[in-house]
Amino acid sequence: MSSVWIIAEQHDGHLKDVSFELLSRGRKLADRLESRLAAVLIGDKVSETAMEELVQRGADEVYSIQDPRLENFVCESYARVLTGLIKSYRPCIILAAATSSGRTLMPYLAIKANTGLTADCTELDIEEGTGNLLQTRPAIGGNIMATIKTPDHRPQMATVRPKSSRPLQKDSSRAGKIISIPVTDDMLDPRVAVLGYRKDVTDFVNLEEADIVVAGGRGLKKGENFTMIRTLADSLGGVVGASREAVDRGWIGYPHQIGLSGKTISPKLYIGIGISGSIQHLAGIKTSEIIISVNSDPEANLHKIADFGIVGDAFQVIPEIQRRLDQRRKGGAE
Repeated sequence: MSSVWIIAEQHDGHLKDVSFELLSRGRKLADRLESRLAAVLIGDKVSETAMEELVQRGADEVYSIQDPRLENFVCESYARVLTGLIKSYRPCIILAAATSSGRTLMPYLAIKANTGLTADCTELDIEEGTGNLLQTRPAIGGNIMATIKTPDHRPQMATVRPKSSRPLQKDSSRAGKIISIPVTDDMLDPRVAVLGYRKDVTDFVNLEEADIVVAGGRGLKKGENFTMIRTLADSLGGVVGASREAVDRGWIGYPHQIGLSGKTISPKLYIGIGISGSIQHLAGIKTSEIIISVNSDPEANLHKIADFGIVGDAFQVIPEIQRRLDQRRKGGAE
């Protein structure tokens, strides 16, 4: 057992960005272990070009399992495919994304492979001397960070939060193998069929994919004041986020929560308003390209990591920003 695997994700034949994020995680672990990194891609009609991109972004090998019957994610069939591959190739580590499919597949696969799983990891490392995977994740409601290892069973398995790492840049000079695995009937579970998809739109907000996130915290004082957060987000073409404390107070729904006990984001622009910046919240925004903090406390933790910090009363600062945005939209000069 020497290789590190990541489970690449696809939809309608197109790779998801989280596949490249996993490769950046896997590459570091494989280098530490001086082993090979493989991407396992299950689906249908994924192009050779897409598979080559997996190599260009860090994979040494791509195991391609393509079949029309595998086009849609079915946990039981995907687990059968992976269980067979594990027996044949014996990887030491398998990483998947903590997406809806990853969170469904990996616990089921762990049971089939008779091994452990650490879910929703934020950090991964290799233990010196043993080669054990050190899997760090939030525990006790996000109030502490626990580091877990699986010393007695292989493969070691973990799911990783999307947007918690940046993909590696494409390197067209990298060379790797694309290995096609034939699909046989015993790889498929005939008991399950996909009839269609329905989107849950109840308080839905796509924080993870948003380029601009405007978030509010305890400093807003009451839920009604999230109106100005929503207005600013709409003006900027962004979405609304929140600190855990704002969610716990019932000011906004859990789908908006950012942090270790919520969602990890990586927007081009993050604006935190009235958010002090707990360690848990900062871990959820650390890969943002630009961070702006608005807080009346000059010692707020969010100010310390922000690219731009505005020390001031949010109820004066935000309306002024909104006024200028409105004026610019109308074509006026400031």
